[in-house]
Amino acid sequence: MTVLCLDVGSTWTKGALVSADGDLLGTAQRPTSPPEVLDGIAAVSAELVGAAEPGGAAGAVEVLACSSAGGGLRLAVVGQERLVSAEAGYRVALSAGARVVHVSAGLLDGPGLRALRAAKPDLVLLVGGTDGGDTSVLLHNADRIGRNRLACPIVLAGNVEARDAALAALAGRTVVAADNVLPDVGELAPGPARSAIREVFLRHVIGGKGLSRGPRFRRMVRAVTPDAVLKGVSRLATQDSEGAVLVVDVGGATTDVYSAVSTVDTKERTVALPPDRRTVEGDLGMRWSAPGVVAEAVTEKLIDKTEAAALAAEADRRAADVRYLAEDPTVDLRLAALAAVLAVRRHLRLVDGQLGPQGAGRLVLSGGVFRHAPDVSEVDRTLRGDPVLRPILKSAAITVDRAYVLAPAGLLADTGRVAAADRLLTHLG
Repeated sequence: MTVLCLDVGSTWTKGALVSADGDLLGTAQRPTSPPEVLDGIAAVSAELVGAAEPGGAAGAVEVLACSSAGGGLRLAVVGQERLVSAEAGYRVALSAGARVVHVSAGLLDGPGLRALRAAKPDLVLLVGGTDGGDTSVLLHNADRIGRNRLACPIVLAGNVEARDAALAALAGRTVVAADNVLPDVGELAPGPARSAIREVFLRHVIGGKGLSRGPRFRRMVRAVTPDAVLKGVSRLATQDSEGAVLVVDVGGATTDVYSAVSTVDTKERTVALPPDRRTVEGDLGMRWSAPGVVAEAVTEKLIDKTEAAALAAEADRRAADVRYLAEDPTVDLRLAALAAVLAVRRHLRLVDGQLGPQGAGRLVLSGGVFRHAPDVSEVDRTLRGDPVLRPILKSAAITVDRAYVLAPAGLLADTGRVAAADRLLTHLG
C-alpha cells in the first residue's frame, strides 16, 4: 500500500508519498492552515494523491502524520536534585522529542511553582529517587503540584515505591505513570518514560493546541515531529558503520541537533546518554531567533565586530518580518552556518562529546535554508573549520536532506516498515 507521510509544522505542512517498498514517489508542501490544519493537509494530499481528502483513491493510500505545530511539545522536568534525578529526567525529555522549557530540583516552594507555571509547559515530567530510596521529595512535589492545580498533564516516573501515594496526591489530574527513569544509582532507563511522554502528547496535548476543530487530526498524528526525525536518524545510523550520524536542522525559531551511533553498550547510564539524542536551541534560528545567532556568535568569538554589525542589522530585519525572503541567499546561509556551529557545540557539551571513537561519519543538513540553497560548500567549510568541531567532523561526509525524508522514514519505522524506511533513506541528498 502506498503511504502518505505528513509533517505538520507551525509554518509548513510537508508531505512525502512513498511506495510500499520505500521508493519516494513525490513530495509537496503547503502553508499550515490553523485554526483548521486539515485544510493544509488536504492541499498536500490533493497534489500527491489526487484527492482532497487524505486516503484518496478509495482508501488506497495510508496516512501517517507527525506534528510540531503549535510550538511542538513544551516539557518541564521536576526532580529531586539536579545532578541525578533532574538531570536524568532532562535527558530523557530531550530524547523524547520534547523541548525542555523548565527544570527544577528539590522541594517545590512558592517561587518554584510560580516559575513552573510561568514556563507554560504542555506536560510535566515528575521524577525523583531511585527505587527503594528516598520518597520524601517526590511525594512533597506531587502534593504541591496536586494542590496547585497546574493545568497540564503529568508523567510520573520516579521511585516506584512512592507511586501509589504520588498518584493519590495527584488525584483528579491527568497522570500517566511509568517506570522510574533512575531505577538504581547511575542507571538510566529512559524507554518507559519516553513512551509515556508520547502517549500524553498524542492523547492530551495535541488536541488542546487549537489546531483543528474535531478529533480527526488528533487521531491522525502518531508522533511529535522531532521524535519521528530521531527515529529516522536512528535508522540512518544502522546503515553507517563508519562513525556517528549528526543531523543539524535549522529552522526559523530553533536549531535542532540529532545524533545517533550504530554501536553502543546495552547498559544505558546517566553519564553516557542514550545512543539516540536530540537537543534544541530556542535562541538560534533564521527568523524569530536570528538576533540570538549574532549575539551568541559574538560571545563565542565566531565573528568580528565588523561582521557582527552587518549581520545584526540583517538579523533584526528577519526577526521583524519572519516571512521575509531574500533574493540573495548569502546572508541566510551565513546565519545558518553560525547557528549550526553554535548548536552543535552545545550538543557536544551536553553529550560530553560522546559520538563514538570515530566522531561523525555523516553530517546531514536539514531545514529550508539548506534545501533551497544551490551550494552549501561555505557552510561545510565553516563547520569543519571551527576548532571545536574539527576533530568531530574531520571525516564526516556532508549530505543535505533536500527531499525531507528523515521524518517520513521515522514514521515508517515506527509502524514496523523498517525495510521501507531504510529504502527511503537512500533518497537522502
